Amino acid sequence: MELELRHLRTIRTIAEEGSLTKAATVLGLAQPALSAQLRRIEAALGGALFERGRRGVRVTALGELVLERTRIVLPAVSELQQEAVRFARTWRGPERLRLGGTHGPLLGALLDRLAQAVPDAAVTTYVTWSERELAVLLAEGRLDFVLAGTCGSTAPPDATRLAWREIAVDPVFVMLPSSHPLASCAEVGLSALAREEWACVPGDGCFADCFTAACARAGFSPRRMYETDTASCVHLVQVGRAVGLCRASFPTTPGVTTRPLAGTPLLWRHVLGWHPTLQQPDTTATVLAEARAAHARTAEGSDSYRPWLEERLAERLAERLAAPGESTGQTPGYG
Repeated sequence: MELELRHLRTIRTIAEEGSLTKAATVLGLAQPALSAQLRRIEAALGGALFERGRRGVRVTALGELVLERTRIVLPAVSELQQEAVRFARTWRGPERLRLGGTHGPLLGALLDRLAQAVPDAAVTTYVTWSERELAVLLAEGRLDFVLAGTCGSTAPPDATRLAWREIAVDPVFVMLPSSHPLASCAEVGLSALAREEWACVPGDGCFADCFTAACARAGFSPRRMYETDTASCVHLVQVGRAVGLCRASFPTTPGVTTRPLAGTPLLWRHVLGWHPTLQQPDTTATVLAEARAAHARTAEGSDSYRPWLEERLAERLAERLAAPGESTGQTPGYG
C-alpha cells in the first residue's frame, strides 16, 4: 500500500483520541474498518504505531516518529492548498510577454489580440530573419514565445527541447507589379515566370532550396534572387525589377498584386514555440489560441487569399459529398 495524506490524518486522529473506538467515531468509520486500515498503514510503515490496551492505545517509538513528521506535513499541505486557491482567484495572466518572430503581418496581428486578451501584460517583441536565433533565445529563457515558420513539413529548430505547435499552413503566393500581364490571372504557373528576376526575405531554413527544386520541376533555373527586407521586396516588385515570393496572407499593398501559384508548389507552415518548463499552461493556451485567431483574421483580410481559401473549401466539400466515407486531408490555411 502507498501511504497517502488521509492515512496521516488517521494516525493523528487515533493519537489525539487515545482509542480506536473514539477515533472511529470522529472519522465516521466502523471500529473494525478502522482497525483493518491501521494494520495496512503499519504494514506499509514497517512496524506498530500504537500499543493496544484495555484503556486505549499508546503511541510507540515508531508512532512518535511518524506523528512528528505528520505535524509538519499536514499543516504544510493545508497551507499549500490555501495559497493555491488564493492564487487561482487573483491570477490575471502574465506580467510580461516577450515575443519573438520573423517579419510579417502575423506578429502584428497577434500583438493586437494579446492587447485585449491580457491587457495587464507588458508585451515586447524581438524580430529577426533567423528562426535558429529565435530558438536559441527561447531555449535560454530570453523569449517567452516565438512565431516562426518552416517550409512545408520541415521540423522547427531545436524540436527535441522546445515545444512547437502548428498555427496554420499557407500556400506561397507570388507578388507581381499591378501592371504585369499575369496580374489579371486567377493563378500563375511557375513556368510562366521563368524569365523573371526574384525577390524574397532572407532566412536560414530550407526555403531557398525548396524554391529552386520547384523551379527545376517547372523546367527552369531561377534567375537573379534579391534577398532583402519586406519593404525593399515590395519596392522591387512595384518598379518591375523583380517578382516576389510571399505568404498568402500578405496584406494588400498599392502597386502590387498577389496571386497563387498553380498547383501550390510551395507551402509555409506557421508555428508557435515555447520552452515547456518555463511557461504556465494557461498562458500557453491563451497565446496559442490568439495566434490562430490572428492568422484567421489576417487571411480573411487578404483580397487574394480569401477567394483562394473559399475555392479550396468548396472543392473539399464537393469531394466529401462525392465520397462521404473518405477523408480529403487538411486544407491549407486554417490548419
